[in-house]
Amino acid sequence: MQLDVGRGEMVMVGFAADLLRSLGEQLSPGSVVVVEEPDLIQRRDLARHRLPVISRLVAAEYQTGLDPVALLAREPGLAAARLVVPGQEHGVVGAARLADALGLPGAGTHAAEIFTDKHRLRLLAASAGLLNPAFALVATAAEAEAFARRQGGRCVLKPTRRSGSLGVQIIADPTLVAAAWAASAAPETGPDTTSRGVPTAVLAEEVLIGSEHSVELLVVEGEVRFGNVTDKRVLAGGHPVETGHTVPSALPEQARRELLDAATRLARAAEFHTGTLHSEWIRTAAGPALVECAARLPGDLITALISVAYECAFVPAYLRGLRGERPTLPARPTGAAAVEFLLAAPGTVGAVDGVRAARRVPGVLDVEVGVAVGDAVAEITSSLRRSGHVLAWGADPADATDAAGRAAGQVRITTG
Repeated sequence: MQLDVGRGEMVMVGFAADLLRSLGEQLSPGSVVVVEEPDLIQRRDLARHRLPVISRLVAAEYQTGLDPVALLAREPGLAAARLVVPGQEHGVVGAARLADALGLPGAGTHAAEIFTDKHRLRLLAASAGLLNPAFALVATAAEAEAFARRQGGRCVLKPTRRSGSLGVQIIADPTLVAAAWAASAAPETGPDTTSRGVPTAVLAEEVLIGSEHSVELLVVEGEVRFGNVTDKRVLAGGHPVETGHTVPSALPEQARRELLDAATRLARAAEFHTGTLHSEWIRTAAGPALVECAARLPGDLITALISVAYECAFVPAYLRGLRGERPTLPARPTGAAAVEFLLAAPGTVGAVDGVRAARRVPGVLDVEVGVAVGDAVAEITSSLRRSGHVLAWGADPADATDAAGRAAGQVRITTG
């Protein structure tokens, strides 16, 4: 079903190629205007390799602050927009500011600024009575080490303004903080980050113990129209990179309801208006504790998992909400879906085997390998360094998780 979006009526702040490709059959040619950082347009050669749905590119600096009034004065054609979408994490605040200036639905600038700053998010959660780990904004390695010692020798270090586990570390010994400090204070930049850099501070947090989950909410005018709980699998050790997800959660109904209620309280406390919220939680002995929250579509194929498990068009429903409609999605899933990420050992890829066998595993929907012979594979310290994925469905969460795991086990990426 094609979305009713005319030429240039959808503005995307921050180019998201995978999202636009997935909507290729639902968006008419030329329906999207992409606002992107000037240096990223050049680095990614977007003017040359433009998707059919894109009518034009608008060069504007938004990652370190967008002035929507100045942008609209320079690009009056943007006033024809019917919806504004953040394409990635660094586009969340810019999209909210532009939507507010145009009088269109969006997160709201205040909420967007909270959900893109992990320290501000912690302060909001504390004021709303949600369970937080102990936390402190730390300016130096010495301050972080002192915090770790107060927490029994362990802590989490994370940049306040990054996503995809970039710069997130679990420190198990306070004497290691000094050596680890730079990886959080000056984290690796992703391919979507401007060369100017996005300023960040460092947050030190208590290490929480419990199972990990995320909650995906579709909110329209402050009303939660859809909610889902996802089970997460993460890498053990100092870099808790996500290795897999399953939708829906296998938790008992009461536990799922606790997570949904906590996420809803968070949305209301931030006065989040319209869009999606992807919040991450750890179920501790004291209850669900907030990890972090993004005011955008979730990554890691979670939108695909939701669409399969609930037999719905989740992303189009999100876009209809941003266009001012009140979409309805199924309250219950009809099945389950899971993704398992491929994790290659560091080194140079010498061979990739088993892809065909993985695709033959019952329930498998997609197998993608993101590395080839001759590629260099680095240690997995963020989601950017995973080597591919397997997507599968099943009658229930256990079936889907098993299918994805068995198929992933067929793929062998040899490095040396």
